[in-house]
Amino acid sequence: MATLLMRLAGPMQSWGTTSRFDERDTQLEPSKSGVLGLVCAALGRDRAEPVDDLARLRMGVRVDREGVLMRDYQTATGVMVATGKADLGRTVVSPRYYLADAAFLVGLEGDDLHLLDTIQKALKRPVWPLALGRKSFPPGQPVWLAAGLQAVDLETALRNAPSIASSQREHRERPLRLLLEDPSEGAVRLDQPVAPFATRRFGPRFVRSGVVDAPRQAHP
Repeated sequence: MATLLMRLAGPMQSWGTTSRFDERDTQLEPSKSGVLGLVCAALGRDRAEPVDDLARLRMGVRVDREGVLMRDYQTATGVMVATGKADLGRTVVSPRYYLADAAFLVGLEGDDLHLLDTIQKALKRPVWPLALGRKSFPPGQPVWLAAGLQAVDLETALRNAPSIASSQREHRERPLRLLLEDPSEGAVRLDQPVAPFATRRFGPRFVRSGVVDAPRQAHP
């Protein structure tokens, strides 16, 4: 059993799991589908290729700095209507939610050490640009961590890893939130890839929540 840690920190992030039509949501922490999409970009894996090996990895998140939930919007004209034709006289307003100034330590746990090592190397030299949920949201710091690949289980790795960011002033005396994928207990998240990303098919998974007092020194 081994765990690969990665740093997801930047000015803006968005991890939508329930977006429909014009509105785009975000969770308060990274989704599994979004993290594995980032991994696919690093590996240079096409959206039509299978992701079964990645989907089997167990994911956990430690929230080192809570993001501030923000809303923006975009406009578009010439949008398709029910008839299948573009309405050139119609303008659509699309609300977009995102997290500002968040920092997450994300772990992927699995038995396939070769796969985790391949991902670790790809994060250092990604084939395609990496993004924090949306292509327009690049990481503010490297996702790759020098000590990212560890021969310990997911929870141990996340509990013992040094902090990757300072907390906001109002959160400095509080423990950090910890979310761990669980086989049978916890809140249900509909972000488990069950087919290639091109098909946009996702199933449920359980996520168990807790807290941890993490070391405060900066991660190398």
